[in-house]
Amino acid sequence: MKFLFDLFPVILFFAAYKFSGIFVATGVAIVATFAQIGWVWFRHRKVDTMLWVSLVLITVFGGATLLLQDKTFIQWKPTVLYWLFATILAGSVMFKKKNLMKSLLSEQMQLPDPAWATMNVSWIGFFIFMGIANLAVAFNFSEDTWVNFKLFGGMGLMLAFVLVQGMLLSKYIEEKE
Repeated sequence: MKFLFDLFPVILFFAAYKFSGIFVATGVAIVATFAQIGWVWFRHRKVDTMLWVSLVLITVFGGATLLLQDKTFIQWKPTVLYWLFATILAGSVMFKKKNLMKSLLSEQMQLPDPAWATMNVSWIGFFIFMGIANLAVAFNFSEDTWVNFKLFGGMGLMLAFVLVQGMLLSKYIEEKE
């Protein structure tokens, strides 16, 4: 359920685009992200940092799209977000000697340190790839193709990546009796 909630602004962006075009969809995504954060704050009195980052990026890039009537800005937004994630994961290891994947997921699974390092590098690579893929689709295909890729392609690639990660990490999972 959380996965769908996280996709709420993207799903609304997609629907608004299909009915009213890129500029209305961009406005809807901005409003949806504010609503999403409002809901999280109302329910938990705490908002994850990544939601705040997403809000800032959609407001800046979406705002530039609307203000300048140039879809290029909103098309760059997913790439900036993906590359920011990659930079944070890499920077935390390089400068703080801390594996964020381990910090975030160690409660759910126990892995040896080399496996955590591999997972971290894999996610860095995936986010870099996704940023490049977004730009490739945005600037080499139609606007409609890019919007479809933003929802279905991005979600499909993420799901496939997570499944492959799960299969690779499954050798470390021990069943409890």
